[in-house]
Formats: sequence, C-alpha cells, structure tokens
Amino acid sequence: MQRWLWALLAWISLGLGILGALLPVMPTVPFILLSAFAAARGSERLRGWLLQHPQFGQAILDWEQHGTVHRRAKWLATVMMAASGTAVWFTAPRPWMAATVDLVMALTLLWLWRRPEPRQ
Repeated sequence: MQRWLWALLAWISLGLGILGALLPVMPTVPFILLSAFAAARGSERLRGWLLQHPQFGQAILDWEQHGTVHRRAKWLATVMMAASGTAVWFTAPRPWMAATVDLVMALTLLWLWRRPEPRQ
C-alpha cells in the first residue's frame, strides 16, 4: 500500500510539473524533483524514465547528488516568475495578495540563486 501511495504521488507530481511547464503561474522543477523523490520509493520504472529524460534527467541527478542548479534553469525561473509576478497584479482581487505572491517569489529566487551551480 505504501509503495502504491508513493507511486501515486510521483505521477501526480509529474502531471503538475508538466502543467507547470505550460502555465506561467505554476512551477515545474519542484514538482519534477518531488516526482523523482516519490518514484524512487514507489515506481522504479517512472524513476528510470525521469532520469533518462533529456530535459529533466541531468537536473534531477545534479540536485540529488550535489544540490546544484544550472544557471540556465535559474534564469528560466527568474523570467517565468517575473512574468507571473507582473500578471498577478492584473488578476489578484487585492493589491496585498499580489504583493504577497511577489514576495514569496522573490524569496524563492533569492534561495535559488544562492544554490551552487554544477561544475562543467
């Protein structure tokens, strides 16, 4: 039962990660990393697929082995969060809500940019 729940979490996280790649207001990488984490406990087949994936595989390994994030991923996250942070000002019902979202994204970017980058 526990293995099945881990596999379910892995698949749901993967779906949310793919959705995040299409929607600027949702993150991709955290859901893909969560999917890899859960798949290691629930679905060897899904984990193998994620590690072999041309877009996600190396990023997952870099994170798991060294806690590193590529500069390209940092820039992509920055651009997407800036676009989302701007869009939220046009869609949030209250200004303080938009400001809160922007603050959370700014703190996330601060944390992200402080992560080391993989050695070449």
